[in-house]
Amino acid sequence: MRLLNLYKNWKKGLVPFFFLLITSSLWSQEQDSIASSFELSFGQSTLFISNDQAAAIKTDFNVVIPTNSMVFFSEFRPFKRIKIPVVFNLPTESKQFVIDGKLVSEKASPTLATGAEFKLFNFKIPYDAEVEMDIGTLGSVIFRSNYQLAFAPLITNRVRIIKDKNFVMYLGGSYSVGVNTWGMFYGTGYIF
Repeated sequence: MRLLNLYKNWKKGLVPFFFLLITSSLWSQEQDSIASSFELSFGQSTLFISNDQAAAIKTDFNVVIPTNSMVFFSEFRPFKRIKIPVVFNLPTESKQFVIDGKLVSEKASPTLATGAEFKLFNFKIPYDAEVEMDIGTLGSVIFRSNYQLAFAPLITNRVRIIKDKNFVMYLGGSYSVGVNTWGMFYGTGYIF
């Protein structure tokens, strides 16, 4: 009788069943070859021109100068392939534009982002090192002037070189869907 009710209410019964099945399989996975589960790193990022601004530059002869910032990055690894990054991006300079031959500056906004990253693959290289490739989606909060907040989804990827199972160097890229901006970030860190 219970199977018949489950069959009749498949939307109510099978969806939680598959969710529990997937969650339990992820929970039961063993740790990576890297036994640690927390990374803390520091780096830099550069935000590049958006597509909308590129079209305006071609018609108005304006130039947008990329904005540099510091990146504070921490990452938790609750499962073998799933990671939860927390990223704080603090601009070190203002946004700058060259409009009709004049340099115009505008305040750059700090950003806080978190979400989920997934390890696509990893392989060992010589000298007791390993290379990992991650891709993820994050939600970001942009702290604009006058205490206004803006929310934007963010797509990221990152290539990490892990030396001696704890020292990390990385290079990555990001695309902010809401702001329509490309970014590049790099840095070093330590896995605890």
